[in-house]
Amino acid sequence: MTDQKLPKVLVTSTEYPDVGMEILRNKCEIIQISTNGFEDKVKTREEIEKLIAGVEGIIWSSSVRLDSDLINKAGSQLKVVASMSAGVDHIDKDELKARNIILTNTPDVLNAAVADVAILLMVGTARRLPERIEEVKSGNWEIGPQRMLGLDIKGSTVGIVGLGGIGQMIVNRLKGFELKTILYCGHKEKPEAAELGAEFVPFDDLLTRSDFIFICCSLNETSTNLMDANAFSKMQKTAILINVSRGGVIDQEALYNALNTKQIYAAGLDVTTPEPLPKEHPLNSLSNCFITPHLGSATRQTRYDMAQLSALNLILGLQGQNPLTPVF
Repeated sequence: MTDQKLPKVLVTSTEYPDVGMEILRNKCEIIQISTNGFEDKVKTREEIEKLIAGVEGIIWSSSVRLDSDLINKAGSQLKVVASMSAGVDHIDKDELKARNIILTNTPDVLNAAVADVAILLMVGTARRLPERIEEVKSGNWEIGPQRMLGLDIKGSTVGIVGLGGIGQMIVNRLKGFELKTILYCGHKEKPEAAELGAEFVPFDDLLTRSDFIFICCSLNETSTNLMDANAFSKMQKTAILINVSRGGVIDQEALYNALNTKQIYAAGLDVTTPEPLPKEHPLNSLSNCFITPHLGSATRQTRYDMAQLSALNLILGLQGQNPLTPVF
């Protein structure tokens, strides 16, 4: 590549970490948008539309959907899209595959960080942490043997929807909580489940038996609104739902109704639809809904690793070599 014209690469966020930029420098002609790719989707998309023509590679670090229109604007020379994310539901995979464009993502490197947030949400919802924090801030603590009681994790049954890398990491972190049972569901049984002590069950059984349910599956046609009114009706009244996957896995109107009517005990969400969730959204009015702003991979080392992996994937794909973590 050094004796040839450098391939033109679009980086879709001004906050793409320096470690990724350093890998791209001297190997690519870099074009970088001036927004962070997440805050203003309209402005970001407009800028991408202006800059995307003629690029051979794209670092996709944006909440804007990479759809067929943007892919068309890029042109037939586009070879590689490297997403700085584990999930790729914000990318038109069918369109890229039809054009033989390589798509890569950054799985596994964020599993530990996401699992940490899942446990944070579990403990926070079980012990009613958001309410207690508000008490501290207001100076009105409820004190007494029957005040602000939460739920025990010890002796509980935990259900994992999607026992992939993140789901398995969550199970590993739960080992010290003295659980009764760990259940999981998915398309098929996982060979790792036996060592983890997890039992494969149908989705409905997981709903009815679990005290805590972790959503860890990817967002696709079969998982969209998986947690709907029917699913909530099968859960225990003392059950807690934790979502570290994608907001679209949950029917949020149905979740609001289930929480508001105390059909289920609580929910902890690190992902919502949309993001950011408007402050006036009904879920924000509930004391039994603990929402964090998509913190899953938000640690220095994790984002460093994600940027490094996405950049290496892009370079390898442009060089005609096999990327480290291809989607296809």
